[in-house]
Amino acid sequence: MPEQITPYKDKSATKKEQVADMFNNISKTYDFLNHFMSLGIDILWRKKAIGELKKIKPQLMLDVATGTGDFAFEAIQILNPAKVIGVDISQGMLDVADQKIKKRGLSDRFEVRLGDSEKLLFEDNTFDAVTVAFGVRNYENLEQGLSDMLRVLKPGGKIVILEFSKPQKFPIKQLYNFYFNSVTPAIGKMFSKNNDAYKYLPESVAAFPDGKNFLTLMHQVGFKDTKFQPLTFGISSIYTGVK
Repeated sequence: MPEQITPYKDKSATKKEQVADMFNNISKTYDFLNHFMSLGIDILWRKKAIGELKKIKPQLMLDVATGTGDFAFEAIQILNPAKVIGVDISQGMLDVADQKIKKRGLSDRFEVRLGDSEKLLFEDNTFDAVTVAFGVRNYENLEQGLSDMLRVLKPGGKIVILEFSKPQKFPIKQLYNFYFNSVTPAIGKMFSKNNDAYKYLPESVAAFPDGKNFLTLMHQVGFKDTKFQPLTFGISSIYTGVK
């Protein structure tokens, strides 16, 4: 079981509750800070991850921990599915996603719902593809979350997970650690007034079982053909598996 890292160190609230509060607190500045702090590279990572689904041409997709919907919007543009449903535990993030959906005229193709990523309210064998971008490290019970995503996938369906990972080679490792542990919290505090949220980011990444360790978890819950692909010197990784 991965180490339990929480945003606010509040022992009376579960990690799930704290994560929801954190994203509610930073929802209005989330998109700006995401692109700003990654220098826009996160957009390229999303496109690369979505490209993993081109061969199967999914028509019904589930985007878990959808946040403000950026991953789903890219999926609609690149894959042209009939429908994407996004689920998130933060109403604040979903409110931003809803505004973007209406502004882009995509209400008939992209729907967002408040929900628990570890207890998905969908029938077994429902979706052609499941995606998660920068969300699995926030799960309270990672194995449960993976198991439930497997459950709602159709047989032969594919999961694509994009998540931060830890670079191992000099000097990228040292630069990455400095940026994530010193620069990121300072920028987050300056723009979002929520220092805890951006201190949690490097802590949650450090505790996340990335690379082959994460593939082991995917395999243990039942995913087949599991693979991972490091991106940008190992700053993030794409994980894929099939039901």
